[in-house]
Amino acid sequence: MSEAADSTAFIRAHLPVLPVPGVPELVLHKAVPASGVGRLGEAAPYWAYWWAGGLALARYVLDHPEEVAGRRVLDLGAGSGLVGIAALRAGAARVTASEIDAHARVAIGLNAALNHAAIADVVGDVIGGPVPEVDLLLAGDLFYDPAVAARVRPFLDRCLAAGVTIWIGDPWRAPLPLERLTLLASYAVSETGTTKRAGVFAYRAP
Repeated sequence: MSEAADSTAFIRAHLPVLPVPGVPELVLHKAVPASGVGRLGEAAPYWAYWWAGGLALARYVLDHPEEVAGRRVLDLGAGSGLVGIAALRAGAARVTASEIDAHARVAIGLNAALNHAAIADVVGDVIGGPVPEVDLLLAGDLFYDPAVAARVRPFLDRCLAAGVTIWIGDPWRAPLPLERLTLLASYAVSETGTTKRAGVFAYRAP
Protein backbone atom coordinates (compact mmCIF):
# COMPACT_ATOMS: atom_id res chain seq x y z
CA MET A 1 0.00 0.00 0.00
CA SER A 2 1.34 3.47 -0.87
CA GLU A 3 2.10 6.12 1.75
CA ALA A 4 -0.84 8.22 0.51
CA ALA A 5 -3.18 5.24 0.78
CA ASP A 6 -1.89 4.54 4.30
CA SER A 7 -2.52 8.17 5.26
CA THR A 8 -6.00 8.09 3.75
CA ALA A 9 -6.94 4.96 5.66
CA PHE A 10 -5.52 6.29 8.92
CA ILE A 11 -7.27 9.65 8.67
CA ARG A 12 -10.61 8.06 7.82
CA ALA A 13 -10.32 5.56 10.66
CA HIS A 14 -8.92 7.74 13.44
CA LEU A 15 -9.81 11.41 12.81
CA PRO A 16 -13.56 11.91 13.18
CA VAL A 17 -15.44 14.37 10.98
CA LEU A 18 -16.45 17.34 13.11
CA PRO A 19 -18.07 20.74 12.46
CA VAL A 20 -15.60 23.61 12.49
CA PRO A 21 -16.13 25.97 15.46
CA GLY A 22 -17.32 29.36 14.24
CA VAL A 23 -17.51 28.03 10.68
CA PRO A 24 -20.48 25.64 10.94
CA GLU A 25 -20.90 25.56 7.16
CA LEU A 26 -17.86 23.28 6.98
CA VAL A 27 -16.66 20.00 8.48
CA LEU A 28 -13.15 18.57 8.75
CA HIS A 29 -11.36 15.44 9.86
CA LYS A 30 -9.88 16.47 13.22
CA ALA A 31 -7.56 14.75 15.65
CA VAL A 32 -8.98 13.93 19.07
CA PRO A 33 -7.10 12.47 22.07
CA ALA A 34 -7.80 8.91 20.92
CA SER A 35 -6.60 9.55 17.35
CA GLY A 36 -2.95 8.75 17.97
CA VAL A 37 -1.69 11.01 15.20
CA GLY A 38 1.84 10.52 16.49
CA ARG A 39 1.73 7.12 14.80
CA LEU A 40 2.12 8.96 11.48
CA GLY A 41 5.65 9.81 12.58
CA GLU A 42 5.23 13.56 12.78
CA ALA A 43 6.43 15.72 15.66
CA ALA A 44 3.72 18.33 15.09
CA PRO A 45 0.87 17.36 12.75
CA TYR A 46 -0.53 20.89 12.54
CA TRP A 47 -2.91 19.86 9.76
CA ALA A 48 -4.86 17.62 12.14
CA TYR A 49 -6.16 20.51 14.24
CA TRP A 50 -7.78 23.86 13.67
CA TRP A 51 -5.92 27.03 14.50
CA ALA A 52 -7.04 30.53 15.37
CA GLY A 53 -5.80 32.34 12.28
CA GLY A 54 -7.30 29.83 9.89
CA LEU A 55 -10.63 29.90 11.71
CA ALA A 56 -10.78 33.70 11.49
CA LEU A 57 -9.66 33.78 7.86
CA ALA A 58 -12.19 31.13 6.81
CA ARG A 59 -14.95 33.05 8.57
CA TYR A 60 -13.92 36.31 6.88
CA VAL A 61 -13.85 34.67 3.45
CA LEU A 62 -17.33 33.23 3.93
CA ASP A 63 -18.64 36.54 5.26
CA HIS A 64 -17.29 38.46 2.24
CA PRO A 65 -18.02 36.30 -0.82
CA GLU A 66 -18.16 39.36 -3.05
CA GLU A 67 -14.40 39.80 -2.49
CA VAL A 68 -13.61 36.18 -3.35
CA ALA A 69 -16.09 35.14 -6.04
CA GLY A 70 -14.52 34.54 -9.44
CA ARG A 71 -10.94 34.92 -8.21
CA ARG A 72 -8.04 32.50 -8.46
CA VAL A 73 -6.88 31.70 -4.93
CA LEU A 74 -3.75 30.25 -3.35
CA ASP A 75 -4.15 28.78 0.15
CA LEU A 76 -0.55 29.02 1.40
CA GLY A 77 0.46 26.65 4.19
CA ALA A 78 -2.96 25.11 3.78
CA GLY A 79 -2.81 22.59 6.64
CA SER A 80 -6.24 20.95 6.73
CA GLY A 81 -7.43 22.88 3.68
CA LEU A 82 -10.00 24.85 5.70
CA VAL A 83 -9.30 28.26 4.20
CA GLY A 84 -9.16 27.06 0.60
CA ILE A 85 -12.38 25.12 1.07
CA ALA A 86 -14.02 28.26 2.48
CA ALA A 87 -12.83 30.19 -0.59
CA LEU A 88 -14.49 27.68 -2.90
CA ARG A 89 -17.68 27.85 -0.87
CA ALA A 90 -17.51 31.65 -1.27
CA GLY A 91 -17.35 31.31 -5.06
CA ALA A 92 -13.65 31.32 -5.91
CA ALA A 93 -13.05 30.34 -9.52
CA ARG A 94 -10.07 28.12 -8.70
CA VAL A 95 -8.17 27.21 -5.53
CA THR A 96 -4.65 25.84 -5.26
CA ALA A 97 -3.55 24.55 -1.85
CA SER A 98 0.16 24.65 -1.03
CA GLU A 99 1.34 22.50 1.86
CA ILE A 100 4.74 20.95 2.60
CA ASP A 101 3.43 18.04 4.71
CA ALA A 102 2.54 14.94 2.67
CA HIS A 103 -0.04 13.73 5.22
CA ALA A 104 -1.64 17.17 5.15
CA ARG A 105 -1.94 17.02 1.37
CA VAL A 106 -3.91 13.79 1.77
CA ALA A 107 -6.09 15.38 4.46
CA ILE A 108 -6.80 18.35 2.20
CA GLY A 109 -8.19 16.06 -0.46
CA LEU A 110 -10.35 14.20 2.05
CA ASN A 111 -11.62 17.41 3.66
CA ALA A 112 -12.38 18.97 0.30
CA ALA A 113 -14.44 15.93 -0.66
CA LEU A 114 -16.36 16.09 2.63
CA ASN A 115 -17.37 19.65 1.78
CA HIS A 116 -18.03 19.02 -1.93
CA ALA A 117 -15.23 21.45 -2.79
CA ALA A 118 -13.11 20.83 -5.89
CA ILE A 119 -9.62 22.12 -5.05
CA ALA A 120 -7.86 22.30 -8.40
CA ASP A 121 -4.33 21.48 -7.23
CA VAL A 122 -2.73 20.37 -3.98
CA VAL A 123 0.98 21.09 -4.25
CA GLY A 124 4.05 21.23 -2.07
CA ASP A 125 6.29 24.17 -1.22
CA VAL A 126 5.87 27.11 -3.62
CA ILE A 127 7.76 29.78 -1.69
CA GLY A 128 11.01 29.37 -3.62
CA GLY A 129 9.32 29.31 -7.01
CA PRO A 130 7.79 31.90 -9.31
CA VAL A 131 4.80 33.99 -8.31
CA PRO A 132 1.76 31.80 -8.91
CA GLU A 133 -0.94 32.87 -11.33
CA VAL A 134 -3.50 33.82 -8.69
CA ASP A 135 -5.47 36.89 -7.71
CA LEU A 136 -5.75 36.28 -3.96
CA LEU A 137 -3.33 34.65 -1.54
CA LEU A 138 -4.69 33.42 1.80
CA ALA A 139 -2.30 32.59 4.64
CA GLY A 140 -3.59 31.34 7.97
CA ASP A 141 -1.23 30.88 10.94
CA LEU A 142 2.02 31.16 9.02
CA PHE A 143 3.61 33.63 11.45
CA TYR A 144 3.99 31.22 14.36
CA ASP A 145 7.79 31.09 14.22
CA PRO A 146 10.38 33.79 13.40
CA ALA A 147 12.31 31.54 11.01
CA VAL A 148 9.18 30.63 9.06
CA ALA A 149 8.09 34.27 8.99
CA ALA A 150 11.48 35.34 7.63
CA ARG A 151 11.19 32.79 4.83
CA VAL A 152 7.59 33.65 3.94
CA ARG A 153 7.85 37.43 3.79
CA PRO A 154 10.04 37.73 0.65
CA PHE A 155 7.58 35.48 -1.18
CA LEU A 156 4.65 37.61 -0.02
CA ASP A 157 6.50 40.72 -1.19
CA ARG A 158 7.02 39.20 -4.64
CA CYS A 159 3.36 38.26 -4.86
CA LEU A 160 2.28 41.72 -3.72
CA ALA A 161 4.51 43.38 -6.32
CA ALA A 162 2.86 41.20 -8.98
CA GLY A 163 -0.57 42.51 -8.01
CA VAL A 164 -1.76 39.62 -5.82
CA THR A 165 -4.05 40.56 -2.93
CA ILE A 166 -2.87 38.96 0.32
CA TRP A 167 -4.95 38.25 3.42
CA ILE A 168 -3.40 36.85 6.60
CA GLY A 169 -5.18 35.25 9.54
CA ASP A 170 -3.36 35.25 12.88
CA PRO A 171 -4.01 35.69 16.63
CA TRP A 172 -1.38 38.43 16.95
CA ARG A 173 1.60 36.13 17.40
CA ALA A 174 4.95 37.83 18.00
CA PRO A 175 6.45 37.30 14.49
CA LEU A 176 3.46 38.96 12.81
CA PRO A 177 4.73 42.00 10.80
CA LEU A 178 2.15 44.47 12.11
CA GLU A 179 3.89 47.38 10.40
CA ARG A 180 2.94 45.81 7.05
CA LEU A 181 -0.65 44.91 7.93
CA THR A 182 -4.05 46.56 7.86
CA LEU A 183 -6.63 44.96 10.13
CA LEU A 184 -9.75 43.96 8.18
CA ALA A 185 -11.67 42.17 10.94
CA SER A 186 -11.24 40.32 14.22
CA TYR A 187 -13.11 37.31 15.53
CA ALA A 188 -13.47 35.41 18.78
CA VAL A 189 -12.44 31.88 17.83
CA SER A 190 -12.23 28.57 19.68
CA GLU A 191 -8.90 27.03 18.76
CA THR A 192 -8.56 24.28 21.40
CA GLY A 193 -11.69 24.79 23.46
CA THR A 194 -10.59 28.17 24.76
CA THR A 195 -11.67 31.40 23.12
CA LYS A 196 -9.15 33.91 21.79
CA ARG A 197 -9.16 36.81 19.35
CA ALA A 198 -7.70 36.37 15.89
CA GLY A 199 -7.37 39.01 13.23
CA VAL A 200 -7.67 39.03 9.48
CA PHE A 201 -5.19 41.42 7.90
CA ALA A 202 -4.38 42.78 4.47
CA TYR A 203 -0.65 42.60 3.72
CA ARG A 204 0.56 45.84 2.17
CA ALA A 205 3.67 47.47 0.77
CA PRO A 206 6.11 49.24 3.15
